[in-house]
Amino acid sequence: MHKTLILGAALALVATGALAQTPPAATGPQNSAINGTNSSNRQVENPVKGHNSFTQGEAKSRIERRGFSNVSDLRKDDAGVWRGRAMKDGRQVEVSLDYQGNVIEGSGTSGTPVRGNAGR
Repeated sequence: MHKTLILGAALALVATGALAQTPPAATGPQNSAINGTNSSNRQVENPVKGHNSFTQGEAKSRIERRGFSNVSDLRKDDAGVWRGRAMKDGRQVEVSLDYQGNVIEGSGTSGTPVRGNAGR
């Protein structure tokens, strides 16, 4: 019984040491919470669903920095995406902003990303 207890403790110690040397689960580029010009997870066509911490004023400012004007009817939907209307190139368009800072022109289901520095 004494030898079994010592053997069990030794095996537990060896297993703990092996776990401490395991590399992190993800060693490649990580998705950033907010996209910047060098982000690896640049949104292509649709806003990303998720908890959006942008205030309405911040959302409006970010959309305006992408070349839109007269941003109106800005509301956050159930998916955490700010959606509204704005003027661009002399026409009124639908626009959205997700929690990563992606600005999408269009309905958001088949929209066009607005390129630019998305970082805060």
